[in-house]
Amino acid sequence: MNDASTSQGSGQALRAAAARALLPVIDAKGSLSALDDGDVHPRDRALFRALCYGVCRSLPRLEALADELLRSPFKARDRDVQALLLVGIYQLLYLRIPAHAAVGETAGAARLLGKAWATRVINGCLRRLQREQSALQAKVDRDPCVALLHPAWLLKALRQAWPDDWREIAIANNTPGPMTLRINRRRISREVYRERLLECGLESRPCEFAPDGLTLETPCDVRALPGFAEGEVSVQDEAAQLAVELLGPVLAPRPGAQVLDACCAPGGKTAHLLEAFEIDLTALDSDAQRLTRVTETLDRLGLRARVEQADASRLEGWEADRFDAILLDAPCSGSGVIRRHPDIKRLRRADDIPQLAALQGRLLDRLWQVLAPGGSLVYATCSVFPEENADQIKAFLARTADARVTTPADVSWGRPAGDGRQLLPREAGHDGFFYARLEKARP
Repeated sequence: MNDASTSQGSGQALRAAAARALLPVIDAKGSLSALDDGDVHPRDRALFRALCYGVCRSLPRLEALADELLRSPFKARDRDVQALLLVGIYQLLYLRIPAHAAVGETAGAARLLGKAWATRVINGCLRRLQREQSALQAKVDRDPCVALLHPAWLLKALRQAWPDDWREIAIANNTPGPMTLRINRRRISREVYRERLLECGLESRPCEFAPDGLTLETPCDVRALPGFAEGEVSVQDEAAQLAVELLGPVLAPRPGAQVLDACCAPGGKTAHLLEAFEIDLTALDSDAQRLTRVTETLDRLGLRARVEQADASRLEGWEADRFDAILLDAPCSGSGVIRRHPDIKRLRRADDIPQLAALQGRLLDRLWQVLAPGGSLVYATCSVFPEENADQIKAFLARTADARVTTPADVSWGRPAGDGRQLLPREAGHDGFFYARLEKARP
């Protein structure tokens, strides 16, 4: 087989693989976290991931255009062909791929799905899109949910929560987040590491709020980061790094403090706490598989913690007043990190929010019991919804007589949100996050 044939075969295989990977997400039965590129040729993996994430990010518009292009919907058994068509539409609208390749190799990929009959259908749809792209996009974009690439319930929720900011939040959600690094202050300073990046041809800028953070001007493979394998640096968004800033006044003067990182997986905040403070840390999560990632992260960074599997909303048999400080990075809607996990727009539902809020309340109540008098709990979510954030803390304070708010009002990041601070996702900046700090009164 000559090089041209090999390239074409690889291109069709790539697009067929993307359609297969996307099908569970499109049908709301799987997530991008399970994305497996093991069967994709190494040279095609970056494009494979770009296709999968890009299609998820743009689904409302892609599906609206597919409805316009098709004479009738595909049958249920041909949803993989529907996914392949969306892959083709995405390429024509968003990627710098020659149109003939986007059309020809996407249509040809139908044969690899065992649907040779669909080659002509996909070819016809994509060629029509080439001819009528402007008119078709203008037509479907009359629907604000299509134009802003968000499902109706989510757009409504954002508008209710942030009437002055909802459109900017939606736009930020549709823009891939920057690659931000956390420098291991035990190993190297931020200034010295920035110079090392420059020596490798990687430009960066210091984060505005996180003193250990650098944001790369252009994302790269983590394997290209100097000192990554040696534990000098990790990848972590700026907003996520602020947990350590809130716990700093509590832990800095207390070497050996007993600290619990509840719901700790995948371990970024766990590692940051250990990099910053001399503490005795217990890292807790209910998911054994995700705890493996925590252990791997700690091993790479040369850090040690007590890693345990348990449900933090129960903690059966745990003694009261055990910890000097607790970080509760609570399970949430993920509405502040949609740009990094665009499948959230398909997988999350409006009725998930009350269920998540109920779980967050149970976690707060149980963890408060193991917090020592005089100790502090930092509550965090990567959500922008008040039900999970300001309203959650307000309800907790109303039922918890020995809790008082110590969230600082003089920090330069975020905005006041009840008794906490809310960061909204910013284009080329940090993710959306909420923080509140509470202290347990002494008897």
